[in-house]
Amino acid sequence: MRQSSETLEITTRGQGLYEFTPELGRFMASSRIGDGLLTVYCRHTSCSLLIQENADPDVQADLNAFFAKLVPRNMEWVTHTTEGPDDMPAHIKSALTQTSISIPVTDGRPALGTWQGIYLFEHRDAPHRRQIVLHVLGEG
Repeated sequence: MRQSSETLEITTRGQGLYEFTPELGRFMASSRIGDGLLTVYCRHTSCSLLIQENADPDVQADLNAFFAKLVPRNMEWVTHTTEGPDDMPAHIKSALTQTSISIPVTDGRPALGTWQGIYLFEHRDAPHRRQIVLHVLGEG
């Protein structure tokens, strides 16, 4: 068994989905692992990870609209407000999604479907620099 890891930094411009599937491909190529398991982990509590369709941008727009309606900014009952009105909604959105994804690796590539991409789902309004840890374990 072999393993490899790397930390990606993704700069966001505010709320939205940021695809980083090509970076996963480059990481896998440099790891020289043919078959195994890739773990993608987000080191933050106000953004999350998604595997989602990457063909039609309407999917991203609809996801953003859905989460904005599901977790609105104007929740007067929240007590965590010191970091701004978007912070607690961002934590709730992150809790409803995921901060870690496991993806099988086959023939040196993540075994994603034809229209699947990996996204950082930024839940804060302001730009951020986010860290995503990649770790693959497998055989050459």
